[in-house]
Amino acid sequence: MTLTLESQPINLAHPRSWKQAMWRGFTCSCPACGKGRLFGKYLKVADACSACGEELHHHQADDAPPYFTMMIVGHIVVPLVLVVEKIWHPDVSVHFMLWTAVVLSMTFALMPAVKGAIVGLQWANRMHGFDRHVRHCHDRHVGTLLYQFSLAQGNTAIAVWHVAT
Repeated sequence: MTLTLESQPINLAHPRSWKQAMWRGFTCSCPACGKGRLFGKYLKVADACSACGEELHHHQADDAPPYFTMMIVGHIVVPLVLVVEKIWHPDVSVHFMLWTAVVLSMTFALMPAVKGAIVGLQWANRMHGFDRHVRHCHDRHVGTLLYQFSLAQGNTAIAVWHVAT
C-alpha cells in the first residue's frame, strides 16, 4: 500500500540561492550563513554549523566530490603535461616525480572545496533532509519514505510513504 501525503501550502522563508550556497560550500563555510565551518575534519562534514546551528549531517555527497575533483585536475594537468613535453622533453622519471606531486597536491587541495560545493548545492535544493518541513513529516509517520520534494514556487511539500500492511 502506498500512502501519499500532501501538506497544506507552507510558507518557505525564502528561496535559497544555489550559486551563493555552492560558493559558501566551496570556501568550506556553512551554506546557510557563510560564517561557520562546514568541515569538522579534513573531509568530515560537521553535524551542525557552529555559528547558525543549521544541521549539516543530512548531506549525501557520496562519490560526486572525487569524480568532479578528478575531472578538474585531469583537465588542468593533461594539457600541462603535453606543453612541458613539447617544450622541454624531460626524462620519464622527471615526468613521474613532477606530475605525481602536482596531481596529489591539487587533489588534496580541491577535494574539500568540491565536497563543500556539493553539500551547498544539496542544501540550496533542500535535498536529503535539508528541508525542515519534510523532516517533520518523516518524524510523525511510520513507514518508508519513498521520495520527497518541495516546490519553492508553489510552496507545497510532498512526501510519498510506503506503509506496511
